[in-house]
Amino acid sequence: MTTTRGLRDREEPITMLTAYDAQTAAVVDEAGIDVVLVGDSMGNTALGYDSTLPVTMADVRSRTAAVARSVEDALVVADMPFLSFGVEEAESVHNAGTLLKEADADAVKIESGPHTVETTRRMTEVGIPVMAHLGLTPQHVNRLGGYTRQGTDEEAAAEILDLARAHEEAGAFALVLEHVPANLAAAVTEALETPTIGIGAGPDCDGQVLVIDDVIGLGEWSPPFSRQFGDVRGEMERAIGEYRDAVETGEFPAEEHAHVEEDLEDVYRTDE
Repeated sequence: MTTTRGLRDREEPITMLTAYDAQTAAVVDEAGIDVVLVGDSMGNTALGYDSTLPVTMADVRSRTAAVARSVEDALVVADMPFLSFGVEEAESVHNAGTLLKEADADAVKIESGPHTVETTRRMTEVGIPVMAHLGLTPQHVNRLGGYTRQGTDEEAAAEILDLARAHEEAGAFALVLEHVPANLAAAVTEALETPTIGIGAGPDCDGQVLVIDDVIGLGEWSPPFSRQFGDVRGEMERAIGEYRDAVETGEFPAEEHAHVEEDLEDVYRTDE
């Protein structure tokens, strides 16, 4: 069983994938993935939004609980949605605690910045494991002006490195680095004892994470730093098309898909 302490001590690369429902989470867990992230990317992938911003605590709590009920070995990390943290410390801690108490998450992930260092420290003090997240933070898309690569100049890179150290000192058990130059991610990884998990951050992080829809080929689009390892969308289109055709032609349901109860024949016999 994966634990937050175990991630720090392991020598093999850490594997992390998102999941938002029980069946997907079970498959991910059975495949031996170390960490299941119930990401706020559910907004784009599962809930039909064009960003992560509309995702609510109720959305994350419900989806996390479904995932946790299906996972036996992987660490379940719940993503804290926009404005559920970072405004008032007490409310931030309460919301994070709710995801552990009511949804059975093992830890939370927060999109990090200068304003989350003390929040991370306080959550850790009261027993809530925190995964930090630096680089491209999608909840800040309006401030960033889009989903652009971060840390591309010396000042921005130095800020990410400083924030990584600050969150490690505050107690974060892991750090996601998203869409940053590979050499910056390598430098951050080298500077920290806390394990780094990259997404669009090159090969030198301690682990990798991707969105499940990108890995299995379910979405219509995927970011350039991801890789499709399957074509689930194509297989779904084929199967659904065959079902439609079978119903329309009368091929389905066939005799083997139905049951006739002989004792009912007298009941429904029409007298002539």
